[in-house]
Amino acid sequence: QVQLVESGGGLVQPGGSLRLSCVVSGINFNIFDMGWYRQAPGKQRELVAGITTGGITNYADSVKGRFTISRDNAKKTLYLQMNNLETEDTAVYYCKAEFATFRIDYWGQGTQVTVSS
Repeated sequence: QVQLVESGGGLVQPGGSLRLSCVVSGINFNIFDMGWYRQAPGKQRELVAGITTGGITNYADSVKGRFTISRDNAKKTLYLQMNNLETEDTAVYYCKAEFATFRIDYWGQGTQVTVSS
């Protein structure tokens, strides 16, 4: 059974920080590209940051310089360090595992991030 379990969301003031985690089980984590997506109310889900099996990262322009994605293959865990949070970052954040060659992907259930004063 494949599971992606996110944690670390919450309520934070503008300018604050949060660290999201996504623990993966049931798949060979090492061969999956990983990503963080988010969906705000009334908006489409969008890519926030991605990291390949080789550690190559990419970011949405809106989070460059503020967010950092990383992975720990030994712990089968994906991270998203979010600094200098803005109200526009408020959304449900989802973890995704993707094996593009065979068009396989798995999603977590999401964790809510609310940035508000």
